[in-house]
Amino acid sequence: MLHCFGGSVLASLMLAEPPVAFLAKTTNILLASSVWYFVFYCPQDLFCRCFAFLPLRLLVAGMKEVTRTWKILAGIAHANSHFKDAWFLMVAVGWARGAGGGLISNFEQLVRGVWKPETNELLKMSYPVKVTLIGAVLFTLQHSQYLPIERHDLMFLYSIFLVVSKVTMTLTKSLASPFAPFEAALGHMFFGLQKTPSKVRAEGASSSSGSSDGDRSSEQPRDGVRKRQANKSE
Repeated sequence: MLHCFGGSVLASLMLAEPPVAFLAKTTNILLASSVWYFVFYCPQDLFCRCFAFLPLRLLVAGMKEVTRTWKILAGIAHANSHFKDAWFLMVAVGWARGAGGGLISNFEQLVRGVWKPETNELLKMSYPVKVTLIGAVLFTLQHSQYLPIERHDLMFLYSIFLVVSKVTMTLTKSLASPFAPFEAALGHMFFGLQKTPSKVRAEGASSSSGSSDGDRSSEQPRDGVRKRQANKSE
């Protein structure tokens, strides 16, 4: 339930509302419980086999991305009803509603007894969290009338981008983010070019070999001094 309704829980906490308010929607609870049961306990694993069929999986993936757009809009409208023209709060609540499952994943792991700090979405964002944040910013600007475009047009363009990206990633079985080239260019522009792991390893190997050569060269004079001292003593 934390993963399915993570957006509602986070939005409620931000707006000082009861975090268990999602439990009042009995239909959603029954739907989530039914899906959980069929995924893990369906006889012969028929449920997962049906959704492993590629056309059906693409359809469900596209529907999920369209739902993400509506969740972002609902979060922004909800925040605006409590705090008028609070940009940062509208972006935060819209982001939480659209990507709550990913943002609350660390807490959900703690509840299950699993702790994976390297999967913190705030430190290392996945593609759904990134694209939801971009959508929250765009819809907040449109809501504040700083983006000269109609809401339905922005919804259409944003949803098309989400669906096309998700379908492409599913068909190609790629986990790479479409924003990776832009992130690399911006990182180079604002923070300088970072060394790749291969270059770091090469420099480390060269420094270690140089130090070993230096040690050998320093050991040779010491051996010569020892030999001369031994000859003198003889």
